Amino acid sequence: MPNPILQVRDLETVFSTRSGTTKAVDRISFDVYPGEVVAIVGESGSGKSVTALSLMRLLHADDVTTEGSAVFSSTKYGEVDLLQLREQQLQRVRGSEISMVFQEPMSSLNPVYTCGKQVAEVLLLHTKLSKKEAKERVLQLFEQAKLPQPERIYKAYPHELSGGQKQRVMIAMAMACRPALLIADEPTTALDVTVQARVLQLIDELRVQENTAVLFISHDLGVVAGIADRVLVMYQGKVVEQGKVLGIFTNPQHPYTKGLLACRPQLSTPPQAILPTISDFLPESKYNDTTGEPEKKTRTAGVTATSSTYTADAAKHQKPVLLQAQDLKVYFPVQKGFFSRTAEYVKAVDGVSFEVKYGETLALVGESGSGKTTLGRALLRLVEPTAGRILFDGQNLTCLSPEELRKSRRHFQMVFQDPYASLNPMHTVGEAIMEPMQVHNFYKNDKERRGKAMELLGKVGLPEESFQRYPHEFSGGQRQRISIARALALKPKCLICDESVSSLDVSVQAQVLNLLNSLKQELQIACIFITHDLAVAKHMADRILVMNKGRIVESGTPDMLFEQPRHAYTRMLIDAIPKGEPEDIKAAQRQRAALKAGML
Repeated sequence: MPNPILQVRDLETVFSTRSGTTKAVDRISFDVYPGEVVAIVGESGSGKSVTALSLMRLLHADDVTTEGSAVFSSTKYGEVDLLQLREQQLQRVRGSEISMVFQEPMSSLNPVYTCGKQVAEVLLLHTKLSKKEAKERVLQLFEQAKLPQPERIYKAYPHELSGGQKQRVMIAMAMACRPALLIADEPTTALDVTVQARVLQLIDELRVQENTAVLFISHDLGVVAGIADRVLVMYQGKVVEQGKVLGIFTNPQHPYTKGLLACRPQLSTPPQAILPTISDFLPESKYNDTTGEPEKKTRTAGVTATSSTYTADAAKHQKPVLLQAQDLKVYFPVQKGFFSRTAEYVKAVDGVSFEVKYGETLALVGESGSGKTTLGRALLRLVEPTAGRILFDGQNLTCLSPEELRKSRRHFQMVFQDPYASLNPMHTVGEAIMEPMQVHNFYKNDKERRGKAMELLGKVGLPEESFQRYPHEFSGGQRQRISIARALALKPKCLICDESVSSLDVSVQAQVLNLLNSLKQELQIACIFITHDLAVAKHMADRILVMNKGRIVESGTPDMLFEQPRHAYTRMLIDAIPKGEPEDIKAAQRQRAALKAGML
């Protein structure tokens, strides 16, 4: 057995605030061996990212103290404690022997430098390569990272690349100096399932080629199942469970681990069943995103929901059509040349037709760039359609004047992906919910509107005191609940949810999905659910439309699509879903062993 590349003992990170001190990391210990992938899993606030930042000494604030030891086997200095290493030595270790891939590549890449120059800078700083040799090495790294047209990517700026391409540039940068340890902090969060699969495969290939140890941080156990050798489960700053990945998935011991595994909807989860949350497994803890009255649910709730599925489906088929899109097109001009003439068009939505009935949930799935978000915005005319018709409740929205369109939107609301960006930070939650009621002259006066806003806060599981608070005082899941309350303020007939749970922790995601399902049933609202997560789409939808390159390539009920997909693109999306089942974990381990044998 080789010696560990990293030995962490009693690591503790404390934040000092006006109200006292908070232990973000509470005396945790673990080892990482060469060529091994150790995953740290847990939700936001569990301490997993702070652990990584503490090891890299990237927490420089005066109100942060870090204790314990992190012994790293450095080729330059031998065994050194990263927490005690001199700053000059630490800078030589960081980037060359230890590298980090951050969650958000756009904020990690400098927008004013080309991607190639940024990766070359790392090589010029830590190696003796010339500029020409550094460029050749960067192009080689881009090829390893499966980036298309490495020469073009070298000259491209970050904003010219997709999210998956930017993340692969970050991985190429991290692997530039062949580090002994790679720390990957949520590297696939909010990426499409296919892009996610490619990024995970790339990390694994580079790990095998360079015998690099990987510390992989994630809140998604499904992702961890396919890449990790060992797993550490963190909760409230402590490691509550650790072990081999197969053992954690097949025989979890701690209630929090059981909760993480149960919260995420699986392909086998009954449609629209009530999902369990962490609070179901830790009833005595203070963990609860709602802070309001907990939802009343039992383990039989999912069974009850599925037993009435056929009756509900039959009723939905008999209902009239609420929304129709007829040959809808959205083309964006591409201007080239000195006179900026239109040379061609990007066909974001290319002749799409479908219908949604009253009370029905329709899911739009596809990768980034498939056109699903543009289609959702075009339905509300937030993006003007190039051609086609949108019929909503018998009214042609494409022919309405701006004033008529504003009035019609009270029946057709949208919940956006980032709730913080969609809420005005200068307005209290109460003002945000009351604003649409004031614009559309709902109720007689502000006193009645205030009462309705309070009622809506209760409906989405938030206490009355939330009315006077500001968006920054809430967690991500709570802000998404506020956005849903705001969308419901005008009693809409249809909601468009655009990736509304894609970046949320699994338990918070479960809470929001449960909330949306209960509100749909209670208020009989139609819903267009836009997502790249097929497991979530299967759980939420009555029908699914699969989009690729602006067109609908396949449609049908969730059971039809998942059991007998007809289109190759649909099959590819389904195959890329992280399964997390024991047989899938064993298959992934065999595949990784074969990859290692083939490369050695």
